[in-house]
Amino acid sequence: MPQLNSTFIALLKEAQFTKELLGAGATEIRRANYTRKGLYFQSFTSLSTGLERIGKLCLMLDYYIDTRGCFPDFKYLKNEIGHNLTLLQEKAADVIARRKLNIETPSTPVHQAIISLLSDFAEGDRYSNINFLVGSNRQSDPIAAWFTQVDLPLFKSRITANKKQKIADNARAVSQLIGPFAQVLYTSETGSEITDVEEASNSTGIFEAVAPYRQLHVLQIIRFWSELLRELQHLSQSIGKDDIPFLCELFAAFRNDDAYMKTRKTWDTV
Repeated sequence: MPQLNSTFIALLKEAQFTKELLGAGATEIRRANYTRKGLYFQSFTSLSTGLERIGKLCLMLDYYIDTRGCFPDFKYLKNEIGHNLTLLQEKAADVIARRKLNIETPSTPVHQAIISLLSDFAEGDRYSNINFLVGSNRQSDPIAAWFTQVDLPLFKSRITANKKQKIADNARAVSQLIGPFAQVLYTSETGSEITDVEEASNSTGIFEAVAPYRQLHVLQIIRFWSELLRELQHLSQSIGKDDIPFLCELFAAFRNDDAYMKTRKTWDTV
């Protein structure tokens, strides 16, 4: 006789898929740079999809608790939320306030920029290159937006003056050493051409300095949703049905503190 009902299995599968997406996105966002721009799109795709799905899982459980064991219909999720991550974040804040949950919301300007950028990506910016080629009215550059709204603010606020000077000095030294013998042609995150060794080396130094901090901010957003999911899972299980798995176990690694998150580069095998 089966021990797990179909609702339990569906929730478990959805949570497993979501966890893998978030882990992949958090890993690739640390690797993406001006020489590997495709990793930005891989990360944005995984993160925007993963955050949307964990957000909808939370709202579905919130509905389940209110109705004592029922889930919302398809129209509710599609029409009321869609792919809008900013709206999901607002609804999560409402759930936290209404249920008096002790969960800290990541709300710095960088966190807000990440959520907004990923929301725009999910709602259409993922086709930014195709939109440009076909002359669509919606033309944007999510990589340029990430660089100007996330990376540069982090570089200005989180990297020390000594570190910034060291990056500039290293770039100048590399240029003096191999500049006369090397040819460089890249495009930066904002689309401008990088044609000399010093500029390329400086861009690499900025990326290497900022990468751990951009990953940490993404992980803090994932941690927020993981903590909310855990609280709503417990409340859902208290109803007494056999529908709700221990979803929080799948996302346990994402609920660690910042000190641990800073030590880990890869999250696609958690």
